[in-house]
Amino acid sequence: MQYKRILLKLSGEALMGERQYGIDPKRLAEYAEEIKEVIDKGIEVAIVIGGGNIFRGLAGASNGMDRVQGDHMGMLATVINGLALQSALEESGVQTRLQSAIQINEVAEPFIRRRAMRHLEKGRVVIFGGGTGNPYFTTDSAAVLRAIEIEADVILKGTRVDGIYTSDPEKDKNATKFDTITFKDVLTKGLKVMDTTAFTLSQENELPIVVFDMNKKGNLLKLLSGENIGTVVDN
Repeated sequence: MQYKRILLKLSGEALMGERQYGIDPKRLAEYAEEIKEVIDKGIEVAIVIGGGNIFRGLAGASNGMDRVQGDHMGMLATVINGLALQSALEESGVQTRLQSAIQINEVAEPFIRRRAMRHLEKGRVVIFGGGTGNPYFTTDSAAVLRAIEIEADVILKGTRVDGIYTSDPEKDKNATKFDTITFKDVLTKGLKVMDTTAFTLSQENELPIVVFDMNKKGNLLKLLSGENIGTVVDN
């Protein structure tokens, strides 16, 4: 296996499947199966999920809502998604722990770095909910921050596109894909991988990012087995 400990970043929208909003149980079950295959190979997996399928703080702010209030609602949405994924994983026979950056003790453990690392060492999947616990920070930032804290080898950003392209492949038929690209080139070319705060944090800590299509069956395991899947961003 190419990496020993990974942080998998999933968007909230990814959980919608074919739906317009909310959570698609079929998509959840598919993700759980993919993650189980990886766990069975002895890889330690931590996960951060967005909340965009339920609520986005920025969307609330654009409609006149207080931004801080909106972001707190978004953080709670990530906990809901975390609970849904936890349930799907445990249905597949994978031991899972949900840790939250905001205290909801009846629902999730508080985020404690050493405890999270111990869970990973024991082969449990750790889902980090609640973002960073602070407004104005995206779940991309939460993913990079947690990956650094737990000493992950890589961030795997699961999207619906199979890597990073010169332009949006859904709009531009002539867009070409990068197999590898440097952090510097991503910034120079103005390519969108993560928000700037998260991306800079990853660059400063020399933490590689792999962008890949999580919706294609078997991609996660193939990537970790060393196959040329997605785009690697590194120094």
